[in-house]
This record gives sequence, C-alpha cells and structure tokens, in this order.
Amino acid sequence: MLSVVMEEFGGPEVLRARQVADPVPGPGQVLVDVAYASVTFVETQVRSGNGPFGRPPLPRVPGNGVGGRVAAVGPGVDPSLAGTVVVTTTGGAGGYAERALARADEVVPVPPGLGIEDAVALLADGRTALLLFRQAEVRPGEKVLVEAAAGGVGSLLVQLAVQAGARVTGAARGAHKAELVTSLGASYVDYSEERWLRRVRDAAGGALDVVFDGVGGAIGTEAAGALGPGGRLSLYGMASGADAELDEDDLAARQIRTLGLFAAPGPAETHAYIGEALRLAADGVLRPVVGQVFPLASAAEAHAAIEARATVGKTLLAVGDPDSGR
Repeated sequence: MLSVVMEEFGGPEVLRARQVADPVPGPGQVLVDVAYASVTFVETQVRSGNGPFGRPPLPRVPGNGVGGRVAAVGPGVDPSLAGTVVVTTTGGAGGYAERALARADEVVPVPPGLGIEDAVALLADGRTALLLFRQAEVRPGEKVLVEAAAGGVGSLLVQLAVQAGARVTGAARGAHKAELVTSLGASYVDYSEERWLRRVRDAAGGALDVVFDGVGGAIGTEAAGALGPGGRLSLYGMASGADAELDEDDLAARQIRTLGLFAAPGPAETHAYIGEALRLAADGVLRPVVGQVFPLASAAEAHAAIEARATVGKTLLAVGDPDSGR
C-alpha cells in the first residue's frame, strides 16, 4: 500500500510517499480502508522535531485521524463492524496511508446524510470545539472573541457562539480569511494589523466576556487583557509557537476563569463528543469548513501550506475512493 513515511525530523520534505506492506489487525483492532486522513498543525510541529511534544521514535507514518470503510477486523472484534463507514483516531500515527489500524472501541460510525470528508474534518476539531464551548458556558448577548477563527476548531467555535446568541468577533491573519469568518456570522478582525484589539473592542462594544485563544504568544496575551471582570479565557492552541504570557495575579484580581485542554477527556467522553459533532453536522447545525484537500502523496505540500498560514478551515489528504466511505 502507499503511505507517507518520515525517517528524520525536519521540513515538509522529510515526508516521503512509498510502498509498504499492508498492516494486519491484531486483537481488538480493525483495519480501515482510508478515504481521507486529517492533517493538523500539531503534526507539523512533531515533524519538525522542534515543537513542545518531543521526538517520537522513527521511522514513522504520521497521522492520527482517518475516515473510511472497515476492511477487516482482528480477533475478538465483532465481525459486523466489517463494511461499516467510520471515523477514528489511530493512536497517534499511521493515518497517512491507504490502510490504517485502529482500536475497535475507538471507531465512530458516520451517520446517514454526512459525507466522509466532513466527518473526518470533525473527528478532532468537532470534539475539541464542543468541549471548549461547553466549558466556557457562552450565554446570549455575551461578547466573544475567537482567535484563529478561520481554522478548523476556530470556525466551529464561531458557529457555536453565534448560535448561542453571542456577539462574536473572529480574529485571524490575512484579508483572504475575512469572507469565511463573516459568512459564519461573526465580525472579522485581522490581528496582524496594528491596534487590532481596539477594533475587537469596537466590534464587541466594550470589554469581552469570553476569549478562545488558539494562537498564544503576544496575540493571546493581549486578548486576555481585553477580558472584563468575571470573563473566561479558554486556551486551546499555540499557533504562534508560544503560550500566552499570563499574569495569574491580574487574572485572579479580575476574577477571570482560565479554561482549556489541560486534561484530556477520557475515552468514553471523547467518543461521545465525536458522535455528537457528527450528529450535529448531519442535522445541519454544524458546518465543518474543509478548506483544502491534497493527494496522499502530497502530504509535504499540505504541511507547507499549514506552516505558511495559507490554509483556511480543515486540511485533509485524499487517500482512497471517496465513494468507498459512503
């Protein structure tokens, strides 16, 4: 089968497509014929070897999220799973390939009416957005800032906050992302421009109630300062490459609650959030934004586009026949 193998750390060029042997499902596992594989910013950091996640053993097939049809099941797995269209994580690696192994108890069936492309786009981003949104307890009329608002998680957070009746400002980098953010019902601010935060306050009409910080660094630090007393700061990413610098005493004095992905949810909760995100999309409540799709052999180009901030929404690799995932 064709897969993307990484034998060294470095730039996108270390991702090389090659033929490898098909994996065989072991006890408790399933083998998925992959239609689409998810590509994430975290995976670009792991590939570089310079991110906050350490250096995993090499060689390695990247990719932690796939969708497709179950081709075979291992010992101890319900045989009726074979032929089911699912999305699933892969245990951290193995997703950039025509076939991928996954734990049988981690696969989530794709509901009728939802395309496999959209389902894969929601696998990680949907569960993350729902978790963050529920934590923040956004209420009607509140003033909400979503950073990285044109990204996979950010675009979903914008939709959820707008549906909750909040006054939402979406911040991103570049005028080309404005159309997407405003189409989701939010005001748009470009945080690469000077005095961007003043424009956020003007759009919101005062101090903020909730900030979803997916950027960190100077952007996240400034945004935290725009929260009013009793606000909530949700930390979900560091696209800038650094965490926001937060003054804990100042946050405490303003009674700001800090939320975010500090502890990973358990398997049952994760499974439930994924299932809920898929159902909301099937019902038309959530619209995943798939901004760009690359062929499997062009995984290096996908990584380069993400690192160049040239992407919007979710980035996917097209691996097999999309019709096989329906």
